Amino acid sequence: MTPPSFTILRDGDPVPPALRGGVVAIGNFDGVHRGHQAVLRRLKEMAEARGVAALALTFEPHPRTFFRPEAPLFRLTPPDVKAELFAAFGLDGVAEVTFDAGLAGLPAAEFVDRILVERLGVRGAVVGHDFHFGKGRSGSPDVLTALGRERGFDVEIVAPAGEGETVWSASSAREALAEGRVDAAARTLGYRWFVRGEVVHGEKRGRDLGFPTANIRLAPEAGLRHGVYAVRMRVGDDVFDGAASFGRRPQFDNGAPLLEVYLLDVNPDLYGETVEVEFVAFIRPELRFDSVDDLVARMNVDVAETRRLLAEATEADASGKSDPVLDLVR
Repeated sequence: MTPPSFTILRDGDPVPPALRGGVVAIGNFDGVHRGHQAVLRRLKEMAEARGVAALALTFEPHPRTFFRPEAPLFRLTPPDVKAELFAAFGLDGVAEVTFDAGLAGLPAAEFVDRILVERLGVRGAVVGHDFHFGKGRSGSPDVLTALGRERGFDVEIVAPAGEGETVWSASSAREALAEGRVDAAARTLGYRWFVRGEVVHGEKRGRDLGFPTANIRLAPEAGLRHGVYAVRMRVGDDVFDGAASFGRRPQFDNGAPLLEVYLLDVNPDLYGETVEVEFVAFIRPELRFDSVDDLVARMNVDVAETRRLLAEATEADASGKSDPVLDLVR
């Protein structure tokens, strides 16, 4: 949950005096990955130097969803999670602007006047090198800089960030997750990717097999590779180790994708609870076995491998060798 001191502004909400006249970072920020975090660090530096609020300005739904509804986007972070990541990074709030036909048709200068100047009264703005806005994407970082100069606010443009030849991006994180490379996604994101959802009733097959599971339905557009993963699950203040299967259950029904989490050594009643599942390591792809007995035998191997991988991850985290995380789950 976001702390009480963090403010979420939606269309029509009054802007508290403490948030007017701040510095804003503008973008979609899906994933709030390490490239985004470079923008947010510069945002905080500018805000602290001026003694004003630091805000993210983002768009809901994602513009891609508006322009290409026939091709649903694999969202790394839904709005509530994105807001929590902003809060964890130390921002004062987020302004969520509805992306609709009206906003899509707004000329760049009018976007600046209506939202940045009139609504937020910004004293500064920070954007990534590839940020575009306004009708037909006519607004570029250079256009925003010129408009800011005319309207009396500073603009900072942040260069691409990455490791070696790799540039951190939401698309690279999505590609990594689609291939099951949750470790590569974590290096891009700066934290282990996680999902949040309500535990729902399933077919109880796992219980019959000796592996009772907590089942969570992910968004239909979730692009995570189907397979078995070593995970951690957060329930309130408690964190449990687990082995998770995400997929269509080819051994049984080939139904709609479902995330099924078997918790190691505990079996709490979680029906109706909202939980977070953090993906630590990929174990194997989803498979169909010759028999249910063969499936159970492989599940025992998967659980043993899960214990090993989670122990290694815990040791790496404790030694400081793992990538930095915003630590919402672990």
